[in-house]
Amino acid sequence: MLLIDRNFCYADFVWLFYGGFGKVENDETRDCLLVKIIRCHRKGEMVLLLLLKKGTGCFNFLGGFRTGYNYQQKFGLVNVKLKWVKDRVLDAVVADQEHLKAVCLLVSIISSAPGCCLPIYHLRQHRGQLGLPHDLKLSTFIRRYPNIFCESHILDSGGTRVPCFQLTSGALDLRHEELDVLEQNRIDLVERLCKLLMLTRDRTLPLQTLDQLRWDMGLPYEYFDCLIPLHPDLFSSVSLPDDRVGVKLQFWDDRLAVSQLQKNAAFQQKEEDMKNGCLAFPVGFTRGFGLKRKCMEWLEEWQRLPYTSPYSDASNLDPRTDVSEKRIVGVFHELLHLTVHKRTERKNVSNLRKPLSLPQKFTKVFERHPGIFYISKKSDTQTVVLREAYDRQLLLHKHPLVDIREKYASMMRKGFLDRSRGLYKRAACSGPEESSKIVRGDEPTDGSSSCEEVSDSDLLSEFKANDPMHDPL
Repeated sequence: MLLIDRNFCYADFVWLFYGGFGKVENDETRDCLLVKIIRCHRKGEMVLLLLLKKGTGCFNFLGGFRTGYNYQQKFGLVNVKLKWVKDRVLDAVVADQEHLKAVCLLVSIISSAPGCCLPIYHLRQHRGQLGLPHDLKLSTFIRRYPNIFCESHILDSGGTRVPCFQLTSGALDLRHEELDVLEQNRIDLVERLCKLLMLTRDRTLPLQTLDQLRWDMGLPYEYFDCLIPLHPDLFSSVSLPDDRVGVKLQFWDDRLAVSQLQKNAAFQQKEEDMKNGCLAFPVGFTRGFGLKRKCMEWLEEWQRLPYTSPYSDASNLDPRTDVSEKRIVGVFHELLHLTVHKRTERKNVSNLRKPLSLPQKFTKVFERHPGIFYISKKSDTQTVVLREAYDRQLLLHKHPLVDIREKYASMMRKGFLDRSRGLYKRAACSGPEESSKIVRGDEPTDGSSSCEEVSDSDLLSEFKANDPMHDPL
């Protein structure tokens, strides 16, 4: 007598029957028994009486059932949900650089402008890229860091005073150092972009998608104008079916089509797993995670599944299987390794489903594998962090750009602290901008140029009202 779970599907019955009772020599008898199994299953009966031909032992049946369990583990998506546990160490890593991206982008925008100075209404055009809170005025944010941005005023054609911002001498020096690092590591950045495009189905990504990943990948702000044209043999600008502009990789490079997990296999993987192609991901959990035993068993089984390279064709994989899920994990494992900080905001990958040929709800792998990825919910967003890349708050392998960004972060902390102590006084920048200068032709016509203006007496009160006592940086 055999106990059968009513959740077994038709295919499970067929496979289990022929796998467990393959020694039944009479095909007619076997088919008759199969019909009985299917009929009983349709009636929802939990107990099926199987009349086996003499010579078919119970051991064969148990062996078939065990094989069926392994079959389901490999080829059926196991419904396992792991809890999210707060990791204060990695949260601190994310919170420590909350506004670093916005400051670095503003530095890039201002430094590339004629005269290295821009009025506030020009800077507001880039606000969507900065990721600032909607209730925070851009001018207020810029004034937080007076050792990076220096303020003057110009007059528009209507005689209205308009705030204008340029870089301090210290910020300009750091910007030049950053440009030198970008030039020295240009080949590395080009290869990162090539590998990102090689992860996609058509080796093509829209510019909007690349713009979202530009900061994380370490690409220059004007990469489309200053980096892509330098390599016409690698990249081309294409028009997509939806009339958007995209970047396409000209040819496939087998030398680059090796994932980071495969590169580290020699000293991270077991020799037997390497021979079988069952590479395992490095896993680490937050202290006190408390992984249940059944989840541990599933994870160990899942780690022994075949590893599919994110650069190989996976069209033959069933998206409803654990093997396919392991491939999706491998894609994001590789994607995060391509970033300089080994992390990115979850929304940045939300529109990668079609280019990466991923199934619906593909980002669920972040919750299902908290030992590989950590989702930080700091700064009113979700940031996906690659756990293996960090030793507590220390990034194990630093890209040279990370050192530059840490210098920006240090300047931000100092400027914010000194400003909160009242060490900075509002003063006009020395340079070509004078209060009597008139801007014609490019100022806004809706009268919005004066909305960012703040009087001298109200500047400190506005700063205190909008900013916390301690900056998250």
